[in-house]
Amino acid sequence: MAFPGLRYASSGLLAALRVGSRLTRRNEPVVALGTVSGAATPVGTSTEPAIASMASLQSLLDGYLDPKDVSLVRDAYRFADQAHLGQFRSSGSPYISHPISVAEICAGWKLDVNAIRAALLHDVMEDQDIAKQELLEKFGDEVAELVDGLSKLDRLEFASKAQQQAESFRKMLLAMARDIRVILIKLADRLHNMRTLDAVSPEKRRRIATETLDIYAPIAHRLGLNALYRELQDLCFMAIFPNRYHVLEKAVMAARGNRREVLTKIDEHVRAALPAAGIESEVTGREKTLYGIYHKMVEQKKSLSSVLDIYGFRVIVRTLPECYMAMGILHQLYRPVPGKFKDYIAIPKANGYQSLHTTLVGPYGTPIEFQFRTQDMHQVAEEGVAAHWLYKSNASSMQDIQQRTSQSLQSLLDIQSQTGDSTEFLEHVKVDLFPDAVYVFTPKGNIVSLPRGATPVDYAYSIHTDVGNHAIGSLVNGEEVPLRTELSSGDTVSITTAPDARPSAQWLNYARTGRARSEIRHYLRTVQYDESVAFGERMLAQALGELQLALPDTKDPIWEKLARSSGATSRQEILADIGLGKRLAAVVARRFTPDHPLIATTAAADDEISAARTTPILIHGHEGQGVQLAPCCGPLPGDEIIAGIRVGHGLVVHTAECPIALRARAKEPERWIDIAWDSETAKHFSARIEIIAVNERGVLSRIAAEVAQADSNIIHVTMHDDAASTVILNLTVQVDSRRHLAQVFRSIRHVPQVRKIIRTKG
Repeated sequence: MAFPGLRYASSGLLAALRVGSRLTRRNEPVVALGTVSGAATPVGTSTEPAIASMASLQSLLDGYLDPKDVSLVRDAYRFADQAHLGQFRSSGSPYISHPISVAEICAGWKLDVNAIRAALLHDVMEDQDIAKQELLEKFGDEVAELVDGLSKLDRLEFASKAQQQAESFRKMLLAMARDIRVILIKLADRLHNMRTLDAVSPEKRRRIATETLDIYAPIAHRLGLNALYRELQDLCFMAIFPNRYHVLEKAVMAARGNRREVLTKIDEHVRAALPAAGIESEVTGREKTLYGIYHKMVEQKKSLSSVLDIYGFRVIVRTLPECYMAMGILHQLYRPVPGKFKDYIAIPKANGYQSLHTTLVGPYGTPIEFQFRTQDMHQVAEEGVAAHWLYKSNASSMQDIQQRTSQSLQSLLDIQSQTGDSTEFLEHVKVDLFPDAVYVFTPKGNIVSLPRGATPVDYAYSIHTDVGNHAIGSLVNGEEVPLRTELSSGDTVSITTAPDARPSAQWLNYARTGRARSEIRHYLRTVQYDESVAFGERMLAQALGELQLALPDTKDPIWEKLARSSGATSRQEILADIGLGKRLAAVVARRFTPDHPLIATTAAADDEISAARTTPILIHGHEGQGVQLAPCCGPLPGDEIIAGIRVGHGLVVHTAECPIALRARAKEPERWIDIAWDSETAKHFSARIEIIAVNERGVLSRIAAEVAQADSNIIHVTMHDDAASTVILNLTVQVDSRRHLAQVFRSIRHVPQVRKIIRTKG
């Protein structure tokens, strides 16, 4: 392929590659624009900034790549330069300056030659309509796949900008799962765009910054790229709230001057104390980012003067034991603040971060945070997964890096696999990416990292989807707690499961992780729909039987006519609506009568329902979401039952004497049908009982033993004093029928201290 206008740039490049100066990190280079549209462009005009930038990139590459690899990078540059010829950024700079700056950031992480080439080429497919096949032929399959993973989906039709953004992110995540270099290049791309955001309109600036703060900064944190994470946060803060940024910047500079004497004194004390104890260390001051200060002020409703941990010190030592020794020495030098010690060495963060954190009261009562880590820990803390990148490693080492990174992003991959809608997927990801975390223990002592505010539901799904789908209760530190309980760091969590248990839609109110929310919604969408179809078919078959009609075959054309006339898309949708209570089976059945024209919609015909009684529908108790047992009365096999059709919930089963059911039936009798228990029912039903017993030591254990003797299980218990000598125990037990509950009652009465036992409802 001929590159018109490139020979001048290329000839100047060979000389400039040996010299060159590095681009400033925050600003675009000032450039003079030359002729474009494929005409020859003399060196010194539009290509000069790109040559200078390429020379800066060359100096980084020479530090770790072989000359032959550098030559391959140079070829990629030439191709990108020609592809972007005549294209300019909003700042007026030649567009090629952007891919080179992105490659420069990647070279700072010492990514391999193909990643650097992909960084140079990352926009040619999206902006210049270069086909993937052409990249594959010129640069190989690996580079082509990387560039394809980075390209947006601008050529496809989307309903909204939000859907386009979500689908683009989904595609990037899938490519990232195959090769972590995709996200590293994308983060470098976003970082350079944020550094040069001044050239775009304020509205676009805020939109890009908000997206970066919601998605890309948290991903950088998840990967342990903390230096990048902090810079992105500050750049976003400056773009979204420029006035607040500059006011806070001035205030922090003033505060820095006021505290200089204190910080200098602490620095001198620390530098003297550690060598005296035989510990070689590197002590540096650190300052909280402006975004970090602002976020803390907003979150805790504090003024700047009240945010005490703006400044701190980082102590880098040679070995892990010296971290603890150095901390002990400083604890003798200054008084530690209780509750402000965190050991991220023993319990690393999910992204691999390790360090000791402690807050000490320095001179004049100033609290100062100290961090202790080794040099290796420091490198991981600042560069995360990029610190592990082995550009000359063998295939097995590279696979190990990819595996470690995939594990840190596993929850995102799980969300992707369970979510059909791209916008919903992005919503779950935003929830799952925020950085705060709690660390809990499994019963075997393994550590599980969860977002702050997570509950046992989140923990259950983090262990395995089946554990979450069948959870019925949880033990936290040996005590039974509801599934909605918020977990704290250090808790030991255990999940109680049952084969017949199913997720509840109410779990979405307190599930915190994106994975748990997506798994619950996936279950409700798929399993509930299938169960509703099956149960709706049973209800319609019985309603048709009352009219002396048979259920039409699945291929009968009447289904298509019925669906068209009622606004449904298929037979399955009609049956699912019946199962969920959105349509009444008796009304739908009337559409199958020979004299009916089949033109009215079922929705309009709800008022036509007759009071004709149908034969009872048989209930097993394990129909799933299509049939729910009312919590107000807790019906058991053996109880007389009735059922109401509740829109969106299917059939809700009550005992025949339930006052709530009787009131509702009086208001809407057309929505109530006769039902009965099948001869074969489920084996696990919950029944609530109340026991009044003499308050003696060991009475609860004796009652529990008798419940177990009756082949039952206690799944919840509360107790409170009734009088000086008696106690009331409220138990929820698992039984398979009313007869089984009576057997449990007889067993409990064997305990001499029991005075009264009743089944409770409501």
